[in-house]
Amino acid sequence: MKKITVVIVDDHKLIRQMWENMFVESSEIDVVGKSGTLDEAIEMIKAQKPDIVLLDINLAQDSGLDAIPLIRKFSPGTKIIGVSMHDQPSYAKKMLRLGAKGYVTKNSSYEEVITAIEEVMKGGMYLCKEITDIIADQVIHKEPVEHDTKILSLREMEIVKFIKDGLSSKEISSLINIRLRTVEVHRQNILRKLNFKNTASLVNFINNSHVNFL
Repeated sequence: MKKITVVIVDDHKLIRQMWENMFVESSEIDVVGKSGTLDEAIEMIKAQKPDIVLLDINLAQDSGLDAIPLIRKFSPGTKIIGVSMHDQPSYAKKMLRLGAKGYVTKNSSYEEVITAIEEVMKGGMYLCKEITDIIADQVIHKEPVEHDTKILSLREMEIVKFIKDGLSSKEISSLINIRLRTVEVHRQNILRKLNFKNTASLVNFINNSHVNFL
């Protein structure tokens, strides 16, 4: 029986090793690669074409969200399961919208991770119990939409600071020496990740936020 091939993407070496050790005794799973950076991970996935990628949502310089469209482009047969230390449903929702097929937290048990892999390999989707319990509780209590800035990359946090300071996209482009189109893409990604429909809502949020931007 062919083993399920897995690539682990997490910026903490200890976590990568822990995941690999967790699967070493499995007769069904073969870890074919580990990476801590987005660029390295994409090259590895392009070469290995694994069945599953366990993708941490927070990488050192990037967001795991940015990796999803690249993985789908270069290895369309690979199925993505998001992994995070955060239990906010907004993370899971964003990953699933972008094309991930499952989501577990670092509190999930080994058995639940195996279940997630098996369900996704069958063509289904999987959300860990920790997340589904929170979603159920939010539905009952009608909690407000989350605007969690921790999901932003360092570059996006930098762009947010400039927006807070009142700079236009053209001014930001000139100041940090990147193309105007790139600034606009960052702005759209920021709105999407923070659940804002327009820049006015974003500006109102950051002007009234206690978050320490870059």
